[in-house]
Amino acid sequence: MSVLITDTNDSSATPRVVVVHHATHPGRDNQFHATAVSSAFLKEKQKIFCVKCTQPECQASLEKPLKCAKCKSVWYCSKECQKKHWPTHKPRCYEVERSSGAFKFIRMFILNPTLMTLLKVGIVIDCNLNDNPRIGFDVPFGVRVDIAIEPSHVLDFVELYFNNKSSGEKLQGMVQVNAMTPWELTPERVNKWRQARARHDAEGLAKDPVGLVDFVDVNCTKNSGNALTLEVHFPSIVLDFAKSREPFLGVSAVTGAEIRKPMSSMTCLETLNMHIRADKGNQLLLRTEMTDLDKEVICAAGRNEDTYLARILKEKIQREHIYGGIVQLTR
Repeated sequence: MSVLITDTNDSSATPRVVVVHHATHPGRDNQFHATAVSSAFLKEKQKIFCVKCTQPECQASLEKPLKCAKCKSVWYCSKECQKKHWPTHKPRCYEVERSSGAFKFIRMFILNPTLMTLLKVGIVIDCNLNDNPRIGFDVPFGVRVDIAIEPSHVLDFVELYFNNKSSGEKLQGMVQVNAMTPWELTPERVNKWRQARARHDAEGLAKDPVGLVDFVDVNCTKNSGNALTLEVHFPSIVLDFAKSREPFLGVSAVTGAEIRKPMSSMTCLETLNMHIRADKGNQLLLRTEMTDLDKEVICAAGRNEDTYLARILKEKIQREHIYGGIVQLTR
C-alpha cells in the first residue's frame, strides 16, 4: 500500500511531495494469534485487578474507587481522602478529553502477560538487574513508562506527522510505549518501594527483585502529571531470558529476508509495540479513537518541536523499523 503526501511542514517555497510505501507480511496475523492472549482471558483478569487509594496515608484497596472527575487519573476510597489529598493533587490535575482517562488501557496492558514479560525484560536490561544483585533488594529502583495513542495504521501516522490530516478527522488509535526511563525515587516513593519489598517478601518472593513502574500518558510532561504506579517483581525466568540476550527474529514484508535484532531494552519495546500493532481486531482491548491531544503529539514531532513528548516520539521513530521511511525523509 502507498500514499502520496505533501510535506506541509517543509519551510521551503515548494513543499516536498513524497510517496510512502507500506507492506505487511502475509504471516503476521498467524504469528499474532499464536502468541496473543484472548479477550476473554483479559476480561476475566480484569475482575481481580485492584487499585489503591491515592491518599498516601490510606492506601486502602478499592473495589469501587472514586475517580477524580477532571483528570480521571487518581482514585480514592472516600471524599474525605480526596479532600485531604487535594493540595498535593491540584498542581497535577488537568482536564482530559478521554472519558476514562488512560486507566482502561494501562490496566489491559498490565494484565497482558506477553506485553508485561517483554516490558520486564527491557527493564532488567535497562536497569542492570542482572549485573548488580543489590538492585531491587536493598537498593530501590523505579522506571517511568510513557504510553501514547497513535494511529493503528502507519500511513495515518505518516500523514499526521507531515501535517496532512485534519485535527478533527476521526482516527482509530492503539496503545504504544514511546519511552522507558529509569528515574530516581523521591523519599516518599522510596518508602513506597520498601513497603512493596516487604509485601513481596511476605508472599514468598524474597528471591525476586522488586521495583516501581510508573505508567504515564500524554497528559503528563517530563516532570509533572499523574501516574499509575505498579509494584513489579522480576522472577528468575525473566532474569534468565534477559541474560540470554537471544535476538528477536522477524521477516521483511518486502524482501522475505530474515531480520535478526539483538535483544536490548529498546528492541523489547519495539517487539511489544509491534505485537499491539498486529492486533487488527482489538483482541488485546488496546484500541480506541484518538483525541486531538494524541494527534497533536505526532504533529508536534513532525514540526520538530523541542517538547518532551515530541522528543521521545522522535526517538521512537529513529529506533523502530516500521518508521524507516520517515527517518530517511527527515534526515
